[in-house]
Amino acid sequence: MGAKPKNMQKIRVALLAGGWSREREVSMASGDAVYEAFDRDKYAVERIDPARNLRTLVGSPDNFDVVFSVLHGKRGEDGCMQGLVEILGIPMVGSGVLGSAVSMNKQISKDVYCRAGLKVAPYSILSKDRPVHIGELIEELGLPLVVKPVEEGSSIGMSLCRDEKEVLKGIELAFEHGGEIMAEVFLDGREITCCVIGGRSLETLPLIEIVSRSGAGFFDYAAKYSPGGASEICPAALPDSTAERCCLAAKTAHRALHCGVWSRTDMILQGDDIFVLETNTLPGMTRRSLFPLAARAAGLNLSDLLDRLVRVALESADARELLAAQHR
Repeated sequence: MGAKPKNMQKIRVALLAGGWSREREVSMASGDAVYEAFDRDKYAVERIDPARNLRTLVGSPDNFDVVFSVLHGKRGEDGCMQGLVEILGIPMVGSGVLGSAVSMNKQISKDVYCRAGLKVAPYSILSKDRPVHIGELIEELGLPLVVKPVEEGSSIGMSLCRDEKEVLKGIELAFEHGGEIMAEVFLDGREITCCVIGGRSLETLPLIEIVSRSGAGFFDYAAKYSPGGASEICPAALPDSTAERCCLAAKTAHRALHCGVWSRTDMILQGDDIFVLETNTLPGMTRRSLFPLAARAAGLNLSDLLDRLVRVALESADARELLAAQHR
């Protein structure tokens, strides 16, 4: 493990942003916001783009006390980078290999949700290696359908399909991003997201309701990252009992997926039913992102939020090291 900071010394942070995925631009924007927000009286921050200068981290892991990653998408959010950091022995703000990989795969995460007692939209998995029968798919699931890649973030490659022609186009688009895709029933309800922080003990930030204005009918890439693309209401106007159930669903998803330090779970509220959509283990940290918005509603600015996340990561690493020492 990287050397622990001595009293009065700054915590040395390796800030990972950029990477190789289709979400590189978003990751760079998250990196900008996080880099500016770190309190320089407490932290010495070195920004690293793994696609350009990964050797800075790999060659000198003892130069860092903690890794803070805002890498989004493949090779950054799917367990690859988490495994490397674990090998290097540096505590990391975020989930480990298992939680990252499971959460990134929409099919596996849905299976985990179901085993944990959470509700999900009915779905079917399609593969490039097998014939796709549009008529049978629509007969099984109905219309409209949401079609999306199994392993992508930020709604990349996702389509809302209202008829057979749109389903065909959605399938073609989704297959551009991977060999397996998911078609699931479109749930017409209120979209709620819940941010979770913690190690053994979990807390939730104020809930956010998302109302897309992009014209796509769902919270697509344009709605997420374009000014005016969505209306984000925080705290969401929900009865206390409903809000508590949403928070419990997010905590249940966090634990069931083996997430660590922080996560954000998206869900659809349809009547009294809560359907979990997916869990993000490396939430966006741009100026328009949802996690900082929820933190502000809880009275935390971005600098305060970073303090909280780093502290949880270091405390979790200390607890794991103590447990390992007890079993040696």
